[in-house]
Amino acid sequence: MATQEIPSERWRAFLDGFSRQHEGWLVSLEVFGADIGAQEEAHELPLEGITTELKNNEQGSEPERIAISLGNTPEDHLTHSITGPTHIWLEQTQAGANAALEIESADETKTLLRFRSALPSEMVDGVVLG
Repeated sequence: MATQEIPSERWRAFLDGFSRQHEGWLVSLEVFGADIGAQEEAHELPLEGITTELKNNEQGSEPERIAISLGNTPEDHLTHSITGPTHIWLEQTQAGANAALEIESADETKTLLRFRSALPSEMVDGVVLG
């Protein structure tokens, strides 16, 4: 598997395209933190979308929060928020299919969004990330 870091100035465009490309895909959401260990928050729920909220300051805009929305009914809906994100990594298979998205926050907690199965980009409608 290959992993690439997404530069913070591209997060908004990347997450918008990623959300469109993977909407409805079944994902599992895991959180890893020093104080909580490894926790699975969701198992094989459809991805609704990933958004970022920007905070404006003297240096420009910087990400303040990332929200991951899962589920397609009120009974299974979940929104997981990551405050103070510092890094986003995209993990891809050897064939170039997106396998997982990892987001790290300022307190070094990591959120992992893993697909039930990864498809090569040529089999997916929408924006191809690269």
